[in-house]
Amino acid sequence: MAELSDCKIIDLRKISDPTRGNLTVVEQLADVPFDIKRVYWIYDVPAGESRGGHAHKALMQMLVPMSGSFKVVLNNGKEEKEVLLNHPWQCLMIVPGIWRTIEDFSSGAVCMCLASDHYDELDYIRDYDQFKALYGK
Repeated sequence: MAELSDCKIIDLRKISDPTRGNLTVVEQLADVPFDIKRVYWIYDVPAGESRGGHAHKALMQMLVPMSGSFKVVLNNGKEEKEVLLNHPWQCLMIVPGIWRTIEDFSSGAVCMCLASDHYDELDYIRDYDQFKALYGK
């Protein structure tokens, strides 16, 4: 069973220059503990709407708040925790077997996701009752 403590905030390297701004670097297998097979981003989420609302059987993900802020609600079938993402040099690693919902997007928020594999509908668990039956034991 996946533990919520396996989902953690990772500080990425932030290079600051007071005259030129900031730069954050993320490198496969150095900062990201998996091969990156897919990258996508979520943006222009209407006020009050949420994204996610599913779990993955095998996929690992890292969520990065590129702009603005949002809250990620994590659930392993037994307990739940909320994580606020609001710094572009921090990301949230989500392991398989965790139900996630992304909500409370600020205006202009952009959530980038680094994923360990290509899109595969068979890897998704989209029904919460099915998720609870599989992972809530």
